[in-house]
Amino acid sequence: MYYVPNIKLFGPIDNDTPDEDCIILSFEELESLRLMDLEGLDQVECAERMMVARSTFQRIYTEAKKKVADSLVNGKVLRIEGGNYIINECTAKCEKCGEVWKAATGNLISKERCPRCGSREFSCIKDEEKGQCRGCGRKHGRCL
Repeated sequence: MYYVPNIKLFGPIDNDTPDEDCIILSFEELESLRLMDLEGLDQVECAERMMVARSTFQRIYTEAKKKVADSLVNGKVLRIEGGNYIINECTAKCEKCGEVWKAATGNLISKERCPRCGSREFSCIKDEEKGQCRGCGRKHGRCL
């Protein structure tokens, strides 16, 4: 369940950083930061959402923080790419106009809008057993 950002390159605007000094942050490292620091989940919840062991999550998260710190402190470009991941999809249905679409799960959880009317009022319609979506891991209902 990985968030796929539209902008994948960050860094100092007043520095000509050579490509060899570019830091690569994998999608799984970005996801660890998003889950822990933006969503405020604990390590166990993060590990479950990423479908990895808690110790694996801790390793990914620690490496991600180190890379971001290196980029900020040393003025290096940070590029988001690669990693070992699968982008899960959810099927969403707009509550206002009825539009149905598929989107990467992380994007649904963050700032998705209906492609037809722009509404943020939509529900995940990929409900599985126990009323939990296997795409986004959220309980039955809104993915926001």
